[in-house]
Amino acid sequence: MNKISSILNGKSNELWSVKSDDLVHNAIRLMAEKGIGALLVIDNGKLSGILSERDYARKIFLENRSSSTARVSEIMTKDVMTITLDNSVNECMSMMTENDFRHLPVVENEKVLGMVSIGDLVKAVIKEQQFTITQLEQYISG
Repeated sequence: MNKISSILNGKSNELWSVKSDDLVHNAIRLMAEKGIGALLVIDNGKLSGILSERDYARKIFLENRSSSTARVSEIMTKDVMTITLDNSVNECMSMMTENDFRHLPVVENEKVLGMVSIGDLVKAVIKEQQFTITQLEQYISG
């Protein structure tokens, strides 16, 4: 099965992040502009947490709070599970399924290298299955 390193190699090198003292409103605006569902929260070069649309919905919208005054640190997920480049797609899918989240930061030696989403993992699985099907078809047709 594919390693996370192969998924990151196929993605843009841009990391979208905010700081924990940024306003939630600005973070949500960035997510909307970039068409993404989560942002890394990085302070002083290290991962502090992750902010997702789910965090916003549950901790701002449903509690009728103002995103114009709330800080990212107030609503972000602080205890973030991370992966390395050597993790497999299957391992990551299992982590996401068992823990009910959709984004995993990739960290090596405390340096954030990227983030993978459930969508990235599903695409990798489909690509691998299509490759296997093509190989089997070629084998069968001789």
